[in-house]
Amino acid sequence: MKNVSTHFVRMVVLSDGGLKTVIGGLFALELYVLSVAAALAGGADVLEAAYARSADGTYRFDVTVRHEDAGWEHYADKWQVLDADGTVLGERVLFHPHDTEQPFTRSQSGIEIPIGVQSVVIRAHDKKHGWGGAELTIELEN
Repeated sequence: MKNVSTHFVRMVVLSDGGLKTVIGGLFALELYVLSVAAALAGGADVLEAAYARSADGTYRFDVTVRHEDAGWEHYADKWQVLDADGTVLGERVLFHPHDTEQPFTRSQSGIEIPIGVQSVVIRAHDKKHGWGGAELTIELEN
């Protein structure tokens, strides 16, 4: 029983990108769980998207993103619309975390899609992991 108690009280947790030893029973366990949750938050996922073509020929995209935002150092900070070759056609910058609003939808108008492009890929970015979450491909109606 003594060994179990020792492991419980003394834990190593991630703290600002480094390792830190924490001592303190339940408080240590709580910090450990929170650190693991933040580390496992992963990339920002695009869940769904809708688009509309304006009279001037540009497009508006409404994109829903999910990410376990964890304050100003780790949040989904933008999404992009790309063609099949990876050329960025449009981007929406997100200026603040959405800790209490998940998933969230944001829009961007004025996106120019070249004639002949039949589908686009939408991806999201987060400040800690960069690109890498779930992407969404949308077939465009001409």
